[in-house]
Amino acid sequence: MALTRSMMRRAAVAWQKGAGNRIPTTTRAVNTAVNDNRPILISPSLVSLDLPEIWPTNSTTHDFPLTCKCSDEQTAAIIDGKSIADEIMLRISCEVRRMKESIGKVPGLAVILVGQRRDSQTYVRNKMKACEEAGIKSLITELPDNCKDDEVLNALSRFNKEPSVHGILVQLPLPQHLNVGRILDLLSLEKDVDGFHPLNMGNLAMRGREPLFIPCTPKGCIELLIRSGLEIMGKKAVVIGRSNIVGLPTSLLLQRHHATVSIIHAFTRNPEQITCEADIVVAAAGVPNLVRGNWLKPGAVVIDVGTNPIEDPGCEHGYRLTGDVCYEEAVRVASAITPVPGGVGPMTIAMLLSNTLDSAKLDTPLSCRLGNPEMYVDLAYLNRETWRYNVQGSKNTVLLPVRRL
Repeated sequence: MALTRSMMRRAAVAWQKGAGNRIPTTTRAVNTAVNDNRPILISPSLVSLDLPEIWPTNSTTHDFPLTCKCSDEQTAAIIDGKSIADEIMLRISCEVRRMKESIGKVPGLAVILVGQRRDSQTYVRNKMKACEEAGIKSLITELPDNCKDDEVLNALSRFNKEPSVHGILVQLPLPQHLNVGRILDLLSLEKDVDGFHPLNMGNLAMRGREPLFIPCTPKGCIELLIRSGLEIMGKKAVVIGRSNIVGLPTSLLLQRHHATVSIIHAFTRNPEQITCEADIVVAAAGVPNLVRGNWLKPGAVVIDVGTNPIEDPGCEHGYRLTGDVCYEEAVRVASAITPVPGGVGPMTIAMLLSNTLDSAKLDTPLSCRLGNPEMYVDLAYLNRETWRYNVQGSKNTVLLPVRRL
């Protein structure tokens, strides 16, 4: 990482020196510059700037002075994601049952799982179990680690065309040799219940726009904060990690809720100092115990998204899950914190099923909806065609926001 930074600095200095010698000072110089073969702009493409997000293996927090004295006792209230998720799941189950009784329709979720990652297998197993409990139909296609792009794309195409499938989940991350962008681009926008389609992400980023689906983990984090009575507007929030799955959409969603957001990533200097100013800390780096007690200011709210498998022969599956936050230290500094497991994880699954239910409702013919108004009291609906016209700009329509369960 230090080598990469050094190379980038040297490149920047070289550009600056070269540019300093080429600044045109006369009209003739300007004309000459126009006629040469140099590019108009020297800034590189954004994709060329992408670097591996490699976090340091050993935390450097020992060199960071402790800004506060930790309490000898737990000060943090526990944000019980499981109980909140159970309440939401109960509502979803009731809606699914009413849909089946009213029009004979059952929401369907399809999952594509590639490889043998234990954390991904755990997520998928929990999602399948939750679907069964909620009465949602579930399908799964499992592919080997060494599968090719076309195998994933073929499975995705089949689910895109299957009318009984209302939501499709491609379990991320995928093996590095697969083209994630190409795969997600093929995913039907109306079935993108994970919210990762570029149009959904773009609408999340833009004020005045409403994505069809919000990514499940960020959506669950915000739901936890709101249902716990924790204020977001005007607060300083730090998101640790900038993945397309969690970090990026979480930062966008916090901004939409009027927080002042900073993002910490593997190239951030002095991350501890930035984090210790935050009222809300969302840890999503995928590094066990990265965030120590001295990263936090007293009274901060901590949302720990990390679910890192740690070898433990005494556990049922041979490992246990630990978060990105050192829980034992954080509970003596923070005012509220999510545990791992039992915090964000259950909420992610609840949001996935909520999005799948919403997709099934949006796929229901308008005549059926008008005939069963009691089934849709929680949502303001538009049919898919109206939403698609709105996105493509071919008609002057208004996209109504979907109210959350």
